[in-house]
Amino acid sequence: MLASTYPRWQHDHEPSFVHELSRRLTQWFEVVVICPHAAGAKRREVLDGVRVERYRYGWDGLETLVNDGGIVTNLRRAPWKWLLVPGFVAMQWLAARRELEGDVVVHAHWILTPGFVARMLRAPFVVTSHGADLFALRSKFPMALKRFVLKRARSMTVVSHAMLGEAAKLLDGSKIAVSPMGVDLRERFVPKVGALRESGKILFVGRLVEKKGVEVLLRAMPMVLARIPSATLTIVGFGPLEESLKSECAELGLGGVVTFVGAAPQINLVDYYRAASVFAAPFRAASSGDQEGLGLVLVEALGCGCPVVTSDIPAIRDVAAGMPGMRVVVPEDPRVLADGLVASLSEEMSDASKPDHAQLMERFDWDLVAARYARLLLSARLEETRK
Repeated sequence: MLASTYPRWQHDHEPSFVHELSRRLTQWFEVVVICPHAAGAKRREVLDGVRVERYRYGWDGLETLVNDGGIVTNLRRAPWKWLLVPGFVAMQWLAARRELEGDVVVHAHWILTPGFVARMLRAPFVVTSHGADLFALRSKFPMALKRFVLKRARSMTVVSHAMLGEAAKLLDGSKIAVSPMGVDLRERFVPKVGALRESGKILFVGRLVEKKGVEVLLRAMPMVLARIPSATLTIVGFGPLEESLKSECAELGLGGVVTFVGAAPQINLVDYYRAASVFAAPFRAASSGDQEGLGLVLVEALGCGCPVVTSDIPAIRDVAAGMPGMRVVVPEDPRVLADGLVASLSEEMSDASKPDHAQLMERFDWDLVAARYARLLLSARLEETRK
């Protein structure tokens, strides 16, 4: 498994979906994850049955390309970090190369850079795109590099139907499948019987980057407060926009209304989802073209029985289709977002308006998702042995 973003330690706040998939794939494979090292992380360890090898790509203090925002965001915020990229790629290749013994199949998460490394290993590989790697970096050279990577891939998966059109510009459509990441809807992200939601509590969870649209949510809050004065907003997450969002809060006079909690590990998110009156996800397209691939936070919130107000962007439609408990509004419009939040906060939740947990299980249950990826990877390996 090749990844650029991976938990640095148990219960890290960095996205954990690659690890969650990896640990479930141990039912079928011996799984080794090759991912970058970061300050405070172990060079190698076994996490939930997954052997994790973290490669060094710089001195202490320089290994900052990945965490706290993701590679694309970090490169835009600090262009000097492009100097780290050659070492980042070369060291991942070296670390992965050492593991190419026996019957190996490679699963690369993100087209660039793990996909490029997989391409150079000369082993059968599958690439999964999660969104940013597909929607951003569209100039001539990155697009050529994406095509170079995918040309030798056994297959490619994207995490939502919204990504199919963009992926088809890079690869023959017959080799592309839609296969989302999963959510633990059996034990963790489930409603709590008898739990009471806090009245007027709006919740946001996610990285504080442009495509999440948090500034739109902040501009909607004065209009929400005009109709529901007791409303509050809790923001769980971190990212490069944190300070500017706090400044905007002050300018809007939202002191005492908006709380920035900071980063939180996934295991702690459940309590936030269960306590909130409504989950707000005002997604938008970033100026770089980057946008959500799927929006698993919607599934997490719905799994906990929390109603959702979100933007009508293509990525959310795989979740929203036929799903009670969701309100979809025009993106980037604080006024309609405020209307949606007020309507949700004012509504008494009936059985008919509660999120449908069975539907969520059919689409995003981790065990089903992992089985789907296992079949794909086994097929790629089988195809190689027949050559």
